Amino acid sequence: MLLTNLNAATMRDHYGLIEDAAILIEDGRIAWVGPRAEAPSGMHGINCQGRLVTPGLIDCHTHLVYGGNRAHEFEMRLGGIAYADIAKSGGGIASTVRATRTQSEGELVASALKRLDALLAEGITTVEIKSGYGLDERTELKMLRVVRELDKLRPVDVAATYLGAHAIPPEFHNDREGYVKLICEQVIPAVVKFRLADAVDAFCEKIAFTVEETARVFEAARAHGLRIKLHAEQLSNLGGAKMAASFNALSVDHIEYLDDSGVEAIAKSGTVAVLLPGAFYYLREKQAPPVAALRHHGVPMAIATDLNPGSSPIHSILTTMNMACVLFGLRPDEALRGVTVNGARALGLNDRGMIVPGMKADLAIWDAERPGDLCYPIGYNPLTAVIKNGKTVRGTLS
Repeated sequence: MLLTNLNAATMRDHYGLIEDAAILIEDGRIAWVGPRAEAPSGMHGINCQGRLVTPGLIDCHTHLVYGGNRAHEFEMRLGGIAYADIAKSGGGIASTVRATRTQSEGELVASALKRLDALLAEGITTVEIKSGYGLDERTELKMLRVVRELDKLRPVDVAATYLGAHAIPPEFHNDREGYVKLICEQVIPAVVKFRLADAVDAFCEKIAFTVEETARVFEAARAHGLRIKLHAEQLSNLGGAKMAASFNALSVDHIEYLDDSGVEAIAKSGTVAVLLPGAFYYLREKQAPPVAALRHHGVPMAIATDLNPGSSPIHSILTTMNMACVLFGLRPDEALRGVTVNGARALGLNDRGMIVPGMKADLAIWDAERPGDLCYPIGYNPLTAVIKNGKTVRGTLS
């Protein structure tokens, strides 16, 4: 497949834009990219009519498999009740846990597909999905089986993350030690045995797990060959990001309260900072992530929807990119890098996120002139077509 007459945002550096470009795809990979005048001869090219082509987008942090609905909590928060107070009274994550435990795998697949389809309609070709709404072995494994099934049902690569350390389940309310032991000694080995996850995540926060408890979970994950991610410094600064950096974590996510020493630690470890403006928006937070410090230390910044039933029910990666610019002050090129090359890095994937030879031919084709146009509007989707592994899976190319 030879695509011609396009503007290619290769993402090599900033946008890495090549105007009036061509892209050659062979065996599901990018074989060549460059000016159209230098394209390989002797091939029939598909005219993209001057459209913008980017790497397929990557949503590196979602919780889109769950049961139930928490719209009533949205109303409570608007009425002045804090997210932490709702969680302490049995709402929040615990509410979704109760609903998810009662649903079958088939029911969870059906509801998750609707959410996944909304993401795919905006050019997503790789998505990460976490468990964390079971908090017992049976339901956590059920959720992860659903995640693996979604990978088979849609033209998208799905990275699965075990998030058992999301909250203390009610049956362990008076036995935190027992629950951490269950995660480390029983569930993580089962997750690895059945090949249900690629990484382990945890929620290190005052309303969730301490730094010490989280470190024990990460020790078990590392011992079983699983990569590490962390919800860190979202509501306070406990030092979780620095601890995660000591484990060479793939990413630390949220990080609104990350301090300078934490930024320096993740810069040294090569850990990606994943910014989640949807949760910041829905929880009406006031303290934004330390974007200037992250830039100064050269920390790669990714962006994700954090699609979940409570604090970020956002089904639009394009809206998330806009929010990252408006709420956090990112430049449009940083936002696009956040859902391409840096989104891939946050998942430990080095074969996608850029349009360069050797990379997977995962491409999104847009009815747009410039890469920055993707961050500008809200509620407008200029996607024309998606190519996944070298094959057109959405839209048509003439």
